[in-house]
Order: sequence, then C-alpha cells, then structure tokens
Amino acid sequence: MNIEVMFSSKTDEWETPQWLYDELNKEFKFKLDAACNHENCKCDRGLFVERFDGLQEEWSREESIWLNPPYGKEIGKWVKKAYKESQKGCTVVCLLPARTDTKWFHEYILGKAEIRFVKGRLKFGGSKNSAPFPSMIVIFRGIAL
Repeated sequence: MNIEVMFSSKTDEWETPQWLYDELNKEFKFKLDAACNHENCKCDRGLFVERFDGLQEEWSREESIWLNPPYGKEIGKWVKKAYKESQKGCTVVCLLPARTDTKWFHEYILGKAEIRFVKGRLKFGGSKNSAPFPSMIVIFRGIAL
C-alpha cells in the first residue's frame, strides 16, 4: 500500500499489524478473515473484498472470525454484521478505530461486546508512522439466541 495514502481519505484499508494479529490468534484461533485483500489476508480462509461482499456472506459457519473492516463510511455496516453473526453462535474479533462517539459504537458495541482499548497508536501495514486515531479490539462472543 502506498504510504502517502495511509493518512488521507484515499484509502479505507488498514492492514492489521502482524504482531497484534498473532497475539489475538493465539487466544482465538481464527478460521476466517472476513474482510481482506490478497496482500493482507491473515487466515487460510478469507473473504476477499475484491471478489466477495463480506457483508452478504455468512460468517457463522466458522467458530472464530477475524475482522479488520474497511474504515470508511461503511464501517457501521461491518460492525452491525459482526454483531449479527455473533448472535448465530460464532465469535467475531474486530480491530476498529476507537470512535466511541459514533452511532455504530452505541448501537452494536457498548454493553454488547468486550472492548480492549489499544495503548498508544498502531502502525498499520509496516508504516513508519502511527495511525492518526486510537484503536480498540471488540469481541463479540458467540452466543446463539
């Protein structure tokens, strides 16, 4: 990914830092990367954003899902999808910008998920610079209704 666009609105894709994914994967043993591209897929099975619409696919066939969604205007739809899929019994672990003032945070995360705020700012995709926003790990524990 071009570093110049990482801190602009030209991209909404922020590649998960490998160390962070590895740490969470030890705990959750992810089976599916629900929103990735061919350069940044973290699991053996991925819903590639170029070929699949992860918002339309069913995730709940897998026990444990990793989600680092596009951070643009559609992010609320991804958070809603993660919440809804977890209601079918799977666990969805999300890397998200810590935007606690958003509608999607209040409707789908607050009081419904475990939240782990990341200390400091992450460096995405091998960038030398930190992200211009704080991050959080949101865990929707699979509880079938």
